Amino acid sequence: MGFPDEYCSCYVLGRENIRVKQEKINRKDRPVKKASRPFSLADFARSGVPLPALEKLASADCFRSLGLDRRAALWEVKALTKAKPLPLFAYADEKDQGPEHPVTLPEMPLSEHVVNDYQTIKLSLKAHPMEFLRPRFAAERVTDNAQLKSIKHDRNVTVAGVVLVRQRPGSAKGVVFLTLEDEFAVCNVVIWPDVLEAHRATVMGARLMCIRGRVQLEKKSGIIHVIAHKIEDRTHWLAELTEDGTTMRGTLARADEVKRPGPDPADYQQSSTRHPRNVRVIPKSRDFH
Repeated sequence: MGFPDEYCSCYVLGRENIRVKQEKINRKDRPVKKASRPFSLADFARSGVPLPALEKLASADCFRSLGLDRRAALWEVKALTKAKPLPLFAYADEKDQGPEHPVTLPEMPLSEHVVNDYQTIKLSLKAHPMEFLRPRFAAERVTDNAQLKSIKHDRNVTVAGVVLVRQRPGSAKGVVFLTLEDEFAVCNVVIWPDVLEAHRATVMGARLMCIRGRVQLEKKSGIIHVIAHKIEDRTHWLAELTEDGTTMRGTLARADEVKRPGPDPADYQQSSTRHPRNVRVIPKSRDFH
C-alpha cells in the first residue's frame, strides 16, 4: 500500500474484518507522494480505493487517525459519492461556487459507537454493551462474572450477559451449554432439558439473557458453572444503546456450535444503503434447532 504509515493500520483492520474485496483494491492501489497538507479521504479515493470500500471503513470507525470519527467520516464519504468528475476547464466555475460550508455534526454517544462496532467488525474496543446496562442489572442484584469466584458452591446466583456461545452436543442428552459475556469475564451456564423446554424460545433466540440458578464449583479443576433454573430474555434492553431505539444483531462469535444453522430472515430485509445507526446490530449467536 502506498499510503503513509500512520494510516495503514486502520486500512488493514478494515480490509481484513469488513469484507472489503482485497483483490479489487489491490489492482487500483497507487503510491502516494508525500504531501505537506494533511491526508484526507479524498486522497484515498484519488488513489483508487473504491468508494464502497471507503464507506465500509468509515462505518467501522477506521479513520480516527485522520481526525474523523465514524459519523464525520461517513459524512465525507457521502460527499465524495455525490461528487462528479469536473469537465475540462471547469476549474474556474468550481472557484465561483465557493467552498463548502463546514457542518458541525452532533456527537455520537459512546453506546452507539459500540453498537456500530458490533455491526461492522463484530467487536468493540471502546466498551462492552453490558457496561451501559450494569446499573439496571445491579438494581436487580445481578452478580457480575468477575464476582462468581467469590460465590460458594450450591449458592443461588443471578447472572446476565450477551450470549456468546450456544452448544448442544449430541452426546449430552439434550443438555445445552451456554456462555454469557459481560464487561468483566465469561460465565458458563448449564441448561438441563426440562429447563430448556420451559424456556426454549429464549434459549434459542435471545441476544441478552438474565439467568437465575445455582453455582456449581468443580473442586479439582476450579471450573465454575451456573445451573440454570429460570431464564429471562433482556434483548429489548439493547435498544437503549442507540438514539433511535434499534437493537443489536449479527453474529458475535465464530465459535458458536449449531446443529443446523440457517440464515436470519432479517438479513434479507436490510438495505445496504442504510446507515449503520439505522440497522439492527448485535450479537446473535447461531441458533440450533
